[in-house]
Amino acid sequence: MSPAAANAGRDWDAASYDRISDPQYSWALEVLERLPLAGDETVLDAGCGSGRVTSLLVERVPRGRVIGVDASESMVEHARRALGHRATFLAADLAELVLADPVDAIFSNAVFHWVGDHERLFRSLFEALRRGGRLTAQCGGDGNVASLRRAVREIYAQDGFASAEHPSRDTWNFATAEETHGRLEGAGFVGVETWLEARRVGVDREFLRTVTLGPHLAGLPAHRHDAFVDAVAAELGEPLELDYVRLNIDARRRR
Repeated sequence: MSPAAANAGRDWDAASYDRISDPQYSWALEVLERLPLAGDETVLDAGCGSGRVTSLLVERVPRGRVIGVDASESMVEHARRALGHRATFLAADLAELVLADPVDAIFSNAVFHWVGDHERLFRSLFEALRRGGRLTAQCGGDGNVASLRRAVREIYAQDGFASAEHPSRDTWNFATAEETHGRLEGAGFVGVETWLEARRVGVDREFLRTVTLGPHLAGLPAHRHDAFVDAVAAELGEPLELDYVRLNIDARRRR
């Protein structure tokens, strides 16, 4: 998971993300099971992050090619160092992506909710896909991390953080399955299937800092980051868990 249009001003701690992204990695394994590959395709990893999941795609297409795209320069650099010549990496906004040649398949995991304009995103991905190609993805959906969002609102109401610069309400784009279905069809996709799936996931403070609270910490001076993370964790209570809702997407471009 990494930022695009809705969070373009933020870069990521790629090394920390690579280290603590076990939840995203486990989801990616499930999403990969939905993507049939013969082994000779060109596949786009849309929001490749640190390259941890990209390496799985490389293994799936030994006679093919993988292109990893991410809006975060630090993520792209980390992925390049990790995979070397095994994949091609590009720093770009997915909603404005232009590839030299279309790809056979698009995979994405825990990314699309960072993109503010899903209509533009899906049009961009449609144009990047060859005729008959498949899009298989998962991201945060309607209701995702609701308890965390409530906790953050409570912390902002406290005297110590009331003056902090709040991130835009559009930091995350948690769409419904119905909205996404319509947007995909509007972009030209056929065979569209979208559905939501609830998950509870145990996390730690480093996960909160690196993944979910990044946009909020950007509005605070560095010396207040630990206090903010601790306050949110205390508000969430023990065990420290997040109530994830995953939005699953399967679609294809007509032959």
